[in-house]
This record gives sequence, C-alpha cells and structure tokens, in this order.
Amino acid sequence: MPPDSTCQTTSGSSPVRTGLDLFAENAPHQGLSIGLVCNQASVTYDLRHCIDVITERSGNCIRVIFAPEHGVFGDQQAQEAVRDGRDERDGPALKTIYGHHLAPDQEMLGEIDTLVFDLQDIGARYYTFVWTMLHCMRACKVARTPIVVLDRPNPLNGITLEGNMLDGRFASFVGMHPIPIRHGMTIGELGGLLNSEQAIHCDLRVVKMKNWERNTYFNETGLIWIQPSPNMPTLDTALVYPGMCLLEGTNISEGRGTTRPFELFGAPFIDADALVKRLDSLMLPGVRFLKAGFRPTFDKYSGKLCRGVQLHVLNKETFKSYLTGIAVVSAVRQLHPEHFQWKTPPYEFETERLPFDILTGTDKIRLAIESDMPIDQIESGWQQELEQFRSLREKFLLY
Repeated sequence: MPPDSTCQTTSGSSPVRTGLDLFAENAPHQGLSIGLVCNQASVTYDLRHCIDVITERSGNCIRVIFAPEHGVFGDQQAQEAVRDGRDERDGPALKTIYGHHLAPDQEMLGEIDTLVFDLQDIGARYYTFVWTMLHCMRACKVARTPIVVLDRPNPLNGITLEGNMLDGRFASFVGMHPIPIRHGMTIGELGGLLNSEQAIHCDLRVVKMKNWERNTYFNETGLIWIQPSPNMPTLDTALVYPGMCLLEGTNISEGRGTTRPFELFGAPFIDADALVKRLDSLMLPGVRFLKAGFRPTFDKYSGKLCRGVQLHVLNKETFKSYLTGIAVVSAVRQLHPEHFQWKTPPYEFETERLPFDILTGTDKIRLAIESDMPIDQIESGWQQELEQFRSLREKFLLY
C-alpha cells in the first residue's frame, strides 16, 4: 500500500534526530550573529520551529531570516515572487532569496557571523531548495562567511536513483549541476558534492542527523511530515513528484488546485478511459491507474472539468516515478496529438528554452517522446550515466 505520513520507525531502530535537533542541543551558535534560511517545515522532532529553538537557546542572535521559494511560512504558490518584510512577531527582518535575488547579497552576509540553512528537500532534482543552498554557498564563499547546513532525511530513501543526468546546456534554477532526477542523497550530502564538484570551496559545515538509515522512507523515521511547500501535502505526493512534475512542462494539469496534486492529472480534452487502458498496457511497476475527474481551483484549467487519471502507488520499492511521468506524457501525446502541447517559456526564470527540457535537463527526452520511442528504450538510455553518478556520489555520503 502507499506510504503515509504517520509517525513510525523501522523495526528495531531509534527515531531520527535531524540536524536541527542536534544543533539545538549542542548550541554551537552561542554569541554568534546568525542569518537563517528556513520555512514552516524547519522544525525539531517535537515540532518546535527553528526560529524559536535558536532564540530560546541563544537570545536574539538571529539577525535576518532569508525566505526561499514559497516564503518562510509556505504561503506562496510555485514561482510567485517572495517579498521582503519582517517576522510577524516583530522579530528579525525577512529577506527574499527567491525572485530578483536568489542568494543573500554581500551586505546581508556582512551583518552576520554564520548562515544557517535548514530546509526539507524532497529528493528530486527539480525541487529548488537545493539550488537555493548552492546560491547561498557561492555567496558565503565570497563573503568568507561559514554556512551551516542542518541535515534532514531524503523522504524517498537514500539508495534509489532514477533518471538522466542534467546536461549543462540546460542548467536552470530547477537543476544547476549534473545529478539525476532522483539522486538518493540528503541535502547535506548534496552540499558536500556541490561544494567540491562546483569548485566553490566555501566553509561548509554539515550537522549530521542521528539514527537515519539510507533505506528508510520518511514515514519510517519517527518524524512528523510538515509540508515543505504548498503542493507537497503528504509523502504520497513526494513519492510521485519526481515523475509527475514533468507535467508542468505540458498543457496537462498536474493536479495543482486539487487536494491530490501530482497524483491527479488530466485535461478537458483527455479521453480518460483510453488513457487508463494505454497506461495499463505498459505494465509499469508498482503503480495502477484509475479514471478520475476534477476541477482545479487555480492553475491550469481553473474551474474547468478535467478528465484524467489518479495514479496509485502499490509498491514504493518497485515504483519508478520518473519513468511513469514520461509514460504519461507520451501516452497523452499519442492519444491526443491535436490537443497536446509543450508549455512555452517563461518558466523558473528561463525565457528561451522549453520548460519540459529544463525540467528533464536535456532535449533528448522530449525528442524521444516526439519520435514515439518505447519508454523502456528511453530508460535504457540513462543507465550508464546513472551508474557513473552512483560511483561519484560515494565519497560524499555521510550515512
């Protein structure tokens, strides 16, 4: 059955303690002026927010809070500009690092001794928090300011890899370094990889987790799921996201504006019966498809009836999210060539390249779909580079 967000641990294991938990316990920030990158999911195992925890332990040491995509409180939708402001409790200033500024500027960094970074990643290359971290690392290098990354679990486990590597010609804010779609690393581990492979060499300090095991999914950690972005309400969502996010690059609704984003997908022009039949015929592992209808309250086809499908993950161990997403796009295009369209720019600060290409990190996947290449052949095309990445990442793994 699909995973859920209930709090449990794997048999015989202890509950996970995040980097924030250990950072708070050890209080290495005494006497420092801190800049903090966080959002609503930046909480301890017992649901205390990092702003409160750090303030309680060290007084008013937080000088500025930097807001990533969706804002500090997770109240802004995808690609909405985040504005400057002030903590609603008359606390530190809030400065955006999503929009015109993607990293703290040097004046901001000059006011602090350390930048503390605490965001929950999803385990997919598109999710922008990793790239916010990369921008912060670059800025900290210039300012000679240490950056402390508080590590958190990869919700999708730290073993499974899937998808093609990013082609540097398609680098964007949804992918700035050659890693696969599903990378199987924690955000702290990615920090180490990027610091080395991007030749940043900033003063990076990762506060490791305690008791996290690479084969665990988030619902096995003993931690409580707090949605890290408005359309990531459950672990079920995160599990399908690495593939179904591809629909953002098409005129197919990815279910934004519904209660099951990325699990529901469709469009007014889709023949749902034919689509289910086509997808079932592919015998994709670990997943089943059920005919569905929905009316999004915002985003694509707002207020309009969409015919489509809800996907149900039956076996998370065998499920291939990225391959499933490619199969969905290919099937809709083949069934409805007169209506299917690739979305045009702009998308995530890109104004020239097709959104689908910057999501996949290449034009090869789109061209393969346009040539009706079988999906198993598409999948075989990235296996060699995936194994090369598996070998490369070994020296950056912390667990």
